[in-house]
Amino acid sequence: MTHPARPVEREGPPAGSAILRAFKVLDVISDSPEGLGLAEICLRVGLPKPTVFRILCTLEHEGLIIRQPEQRRYQAGDRLSRFATAVLMGSPHRSARRAILDELVEQIGETCNLTVPNGYEVLYIARVETGREVSTGLRQGSGAPLYAAASGKLFLSELSERARDRFSRQVPRVAWTSQTLIERTALDQEMKRIRMQGYATECGEYLPGRCCLAVPVRGLAGRIVAALSVEAATELTPLAQLVEFVPQIKVAANAIAETFDA
Repeated sequence: MTHPARPVEREGPPAGSAILRAFKVLDVISDSPEGLGLAEICLRVGLPKPTVFRILCTLEHEGLIIRQPEQRRYQAGDRLSRFATAVLMGSPHRSARRAILDELVEQIGETCNLTVPNGYEVLYIARVETGREVSTGLRQGSGAPLYAAASGKLFLSELSERARDRFSRQVPRVAWTSQTLIERTALDQEMKRIRMQGYATECGEYLPGRCCLAVPVRGLAGRIVAALSVEAATELTPLAQLVEFVPQIKVAANAIAETFDA
C-alpha cells in the first residue's frame, strides 16, 4: 500500500543565527537616533560584548552603521538609511498612504506631503499636488534641509538637547532665503514653540513664497516615524489659514500611522 508523501517541514532559522543577531543589533541602533554605546546595545539585544563588538565591526565596515569617535556611540549609517528609504518608497502600504493624501487634498484643497528623516534632510516619500499652482519642482524622492522645512524642524524638535547640539556642530546651515533660521538661538526657540503647539510651520524659509505646516505621524511607541505636511503659495493661502486645517491634518496623520504599524 502506497502512503502519500509527507510534506516537508520548513524549519525556521536557528535561535543563534548570525543574521538574526546582526539584525537585532541594527534594529536597536536604528531605533535610537542619538546613538547607543556598546554596553547599551548588549543590554538591549541580550548578547555578550565580544559577540556584539564583532557584529558592530562588520556593520561599520559595510557602512551600515557609524561610530562617533568622541562618544563611542553607534548610529545608523548612510547605507542603512538608503536601504530604509528604498523600503519605504517601495512599501506595499504606499497605495493606502497615497489614498489618504488624496482625500486630504480633496478636503482642504492644498498640496500634501509625507516625509521621513533621511540623514540631515527630510525625504518626500509621497506627494500629492493640487494642480492649481505652478510646480515647485518638489516630488516624491526629493529632499529638503531639516532646519529649513516644517517637517524637518518637527523631527529636530523631537531630539534631545545633546543630539541637537551635535546637529548644530556637524551641519552647516545655509540661508536659502532671507527667512531661513540659521542662528542656534532662533532655532532653539523654534523647537520649544513646536513642542508646545504640537506642529511645525515655516513660511518662505526654504522656497520663497511658500508656507508649510507639518504634524507628526507617530508609531505604536509614540515615537515620530514620519510627518504629514500641507503647503501652499502664500499669495493664495496664508499660513494662518493652514493652521485652521490642523484638525483634518491630524486625522489623516493618525490614519497614515496605522500603515506604519501594520
